[in-house]
Amino acid sequence: MLGPALSLIHTGQAPTRSALTRALDVTRATAGAVTAELEALGLITVDSRPAGGGRGRPSHRLAVNPDGPVVIAGQIHVDGLSVALAGLGGLLDPPVQRPLPAATDPVRMLRAVAQAGAELARASDRRCLGAALALPNPVTEPDGTALAALHFAWPSGTPVADLYDVEVGRADHGPRALDPLPTSIANDANLGALAEYRHGAGRGARHLLLVTSGHRGVGGALVIDGRLHTGSAGLALEVGHLTVDPLGRPCQCGNRGCLNAETDPDALFAAAGLTPDPDRPLLDQARELCRAAATDERARAAVEHVIDRLGLGLAGVANILNPDRVVLSGLHLDLLEAAPERLRAVVAERCLWGRSGRVPIVGAELAHSALVGAAELAWRPYLADPQSVAV
Repeated sequence: MLGPALSLIHTGQAPTRSALTRALDVTRATAGAVTAELEALGLITVDSRPAGGGRGRPSHRLAVNPDGPVVIAGQIHVDGLSVALAGLGGLLDPPVQRPLPAATDPVRMLRAVAQAGAELARASDRRCLGAALALPNPVTEPDGTALAALHFAWPSGTPVADLYDVEVGRADHGPRALDPLPTSIANDANLGALAEYRHGAGRGARHLLLVTSGHRGVGGALVIDGRLHTGSAGLALEVGHLTVDPLGRPCQCGNRGCLNAETDPDALFAAAGLTPDPDRPLLDQARELCRAAATDERARAAVEHVIDRLGLGLAGVANILNPDRVVLSGLHLDLLEAAPERLRAVVAERCLWGRSGRVPIVGAELAHSALVGAAELAWRPYLADPQSVAV
């Protein structure tokens, strides 16, 4: 009962004790006992001031404890590292950005992100319970290996989960951290989809498809009835390698015209005939180019070119998966905002479900969805067993 109750409060589905009572289908006394135990564990707050002014007895307000324990959420980008502390409720502290280490072999990169997270934990007054990492490449389940770390040329089969666990274990997280600190690792698109499903634009969807382009490349993920669809070994939904132009740009996988190579920031600059500034984050520059489409003809033509290929890819995936919502994030969110009707028209033309008007395409709501998703991964054992935070 504690786990389901905490999950409902964590995702905002039970903002009051009466809402929790209804969701759990229990008595008021049972809901009161459950919330009292979660409050005693330091995970939630129960506001004794009644909420609501309608009919019936007012109910106490429930919220995650802003001073409660945290986890470390980390992300490796193609051109940098991000780390943040995260409480329950999808709430991140301001992320800290770090450059990639000079040597990008897996041990040095995983050590760098583990040490950056440890610095945040040492500086915090809150207890740290775990660490999770989002990677820009497929990660197998359950062994946690990287089979195709194309952006960094890591050896195929690199045991990223084990290496990250070792580096987190070596780092000093301070006296308030759990020791040893549990770790987990997953693909960034999968984690972004999970975050949007629980805390963002995917709330209320049953079959949620997320497609995203970050600093380079394209990722995709599918959530079905609250669970990530990861396939037999964690490698499902590699939509980035769906061909949308057989004569298009070369992809790192060896193919041509993959969504990965046709709709990421590099592709947008290539379509505009421009060269990005190597000293500035590529994604930030691509977003600026999208905004320039409102007044600049060359930028507008480039945006429309990339949108047409993105629409082809979305239509193909939607024809196979029949999602009830498509969420776009990263650069794809900016493309949607730059020309929403054009993207939806391409999908509608190529997709049976699009022609019937049944594929809502919406923008992501979370600024750092992969980090929020990494936090979800780190919080998973405690959402299943809230009493384990007391260990």
